[in-house]
Amino acid sequence: MDKPKQRVIAYIDGSNLYFGLLDAGLRFCKWLDVKKLMQRFLDTNQELVAVKFFTSRLTHDALREARQDVYLRALATSGVDLIYGSYHTKTIACFSCGHSWDTPTEKMTDVNLATHLLMDAHLDAYDVAFVVSGDSDFAPCVEAVNETYDAKSVVMLFPPNRENESLSEEARSSQLISKEKLIECQFPLQLMGLDGIEIQKPAGW
Repeated sequence: MDKPKQRVIAYIDGSNLYFGLLDAGLRFCKWLDVKKLMQRFLDTNQELVAVKFFTSRLTHDALREARQDVYLRALATSGVDLIYGSYHTKTIACFSCGHSWDTPTEKMTDVNLATHLLMDAHLDAYDVAFVVSGDSDFAPCVEAVNETYDAKSVVMLFPPNRENESLSEEARSSQLISKEKLIECQFPLQLMGLDGIEIQKPAGW
């Protein structure tokens, strides 16, 4: 009998991935099919059973909100699970001039990803976890999974410009997502949404 394939779940830190693309000058890769990208990292004895994309709905900018909504609809067409945090307004003050301003701050996204990674391990939902992020805050939960579950592995896939030594040390293995893979894994310019309405790549992407 053939040996069962290892079950892989991918956990994607949407914000860390997005800003990694921008910092690396890869704005043209934002129309990214993350499920297709994750499949590029599978070994022959592995199968991708779920992709979880952690993000928050943008606020305070109608154009950016609209572009994000289009992209999230595109992700949903490929079966990606969208898990939301939220944005909260934070007041920033300048101590020199006394001026203050409000800025949106993302909340709960990191906590959501860490919680799903740990709970899915406890529920035996995966054998291997791909974590796409360079945020060192995830090091403790990566360490917890790898030390608690001998038969499970957490693999770090770093977005461009997001390699992190502390995460590399805690993960079973790690690698940088290449520009070539990102280019290969773009959505088509047009695709059909789950609601039957055509989705088009946002202008400027």
